Amino acid sequence: MGDLTRIFTNVRALQSLSSMQDINNKIGVHQMRLSTGKKINSAADDPAGYQLARGLESRSRGLNVALQNVSNAKNVLNVAEGGYQSIMDILQTVKEKATQAADYTLSDDQRTALNDQVTALIEEVDDIVTNTTFNGKALIDGSVSSNDFQVGEGANDTLSVTLGDSDSAALSINSVAISTQASASAAISSLSSAIDTLAASMQDVGNYQSRLSSKETTLQLAATNTEAVRSSIEDADFAEEQMEVMKLQILQQTALSSFAQANTAPQSVLSLFQ
Repeated sequence: MGDLTRIFTNVRALQSLSSMQDINNKIGVHQMRLSTGKKINSAADDPAGYQLARGLESRSRGLNVALQNVSNAKNVLNVAEGGYQSIMDILQTVKEKATQAADYTLSDDQRTALNDQVTALIEEVDDIVTNTTFNGKALIDGSVSSNDFQVGEGANDTLSVTLGDSDSAALSINSVAISTQASASAAISSLSSAIDTLAASMQDVGNYQSRLSSKETTLQLAATNTEAVRSSIEDADFAEEQMEVMKLQILQQTALSSFAQANTAPQSVLSLFQ
């Protein structure tokens, strides 16, 4: 009969109770994972995995912020490009007027009228430069020189940007006049040079935009891959967790049944007194 006749301490019931408590604890762990969606909910669950997941999370969040920075940088360059393009349109118009004024057939009054128009257009160039800003910062007045944009999650992941000065003085058109045939002819050369200078600045903007687009693609890919690795370490597999819960619930029922049987077994000792 073994331990069955020793009823002061029900060893089998204690063993069944211990097993049932262990199963209940395991069910609690899996239910926590199902409720949070995470396999690792605290450092105690998996210290090494927790540390690795936090490092990956930090990188992922840094990459996402860098993506926002790249988007802002592209917006800055779009504003600058818009300012440059407006000035380019004016320069082309002014050159047309200078070419027209350089023709022998025009009268002095006609050249004077054209000169007044050119003067107003050159003043508009300076107004455009003044008003081409982003977040209160002037962009195309020469103040953006080797300015760093943070385009990555590392300290050295920057893009240095320089935007050419495009006011009338920088383009050497502030003294352009076409009131005479000779001055109009000279203005054509000055305006051609100014157009070339401005075109070079616009080319630089295009180069920066191309680089930012490339960085944006790289950052998006890196952020996705980083999050995928973190997910494989930290996130719960719902199918697996649910399967474990079902298995443990069956074991819980069998442990409870075993516990009940262990508690009733010592009653058979009463037969010895009949």
